[in-house]
Amino acid sequence: MSGSTYHYWTRRSFLKASLVSAFALFGGPAWAQELTAASGPEGRVTLYNTHTHERLDVTYRTASGEYDVEALSAIDQLLRCHYTNKATKMDVGVIEFVNALDKRLGGGNEIHVISGFRSPEYNRLLRRTKRRVARNSLHQYGKAIDLRMPGVDIREVRKTALDLRYGGVGYYPRRGFIHVDSGQFRHW
Repeated sequence: MSGSTYHYWTRRSFLKASLVSAFALFGGPAWAQELTAASGPEGRVTLYNTHTHERLDVTYRTASGEYDVEALSAIDQLLRCHYTNKATKMDVGVIEFVNALDKRLGGGNEIHVISGFRSPEYNRLLRRTKRRVARNSLHQYGKAIDLRMPGVDIREVRKTALDLRYGGVGYYPRRGFIHVDSGQFRHW
């Protein structure tokens, strides 16, 4: 891919995805079992990037728990930094969080992505021009997504994300979106 930095599966990201799959299949921490139970046997998301106007409807995890590397790569590309056109390997945990959120809200929602991966350059620019942008934002590590679901009240999206208790949940009602990430459970 010319003009973009793209990180393929590293040993660590492959092991992490495998670990989540193994937990889902054979048991493990409660959060891994609950995440898979909340998102159903198949991992599927429908995404729309509000900056690039690209859409993606993809099954990234089979009913048997296997991750589709090509589907995950397509997700990475759609969630690339719109400012620099750079992509990174998105953390499978944040994708699973979004999938579980969608399923709890009825499933089949088109998820409008305001921000997925942010390059460090773009994050620095946002810090200079906007308030409330973290210096070490999880967006820079492919672990966060800012989203909205047209047709679903943003308060309901927030409440559902909080009820899942999987990672960070930020609420930006004036801008009409929530932030979800695969970090520790917390909210603001």
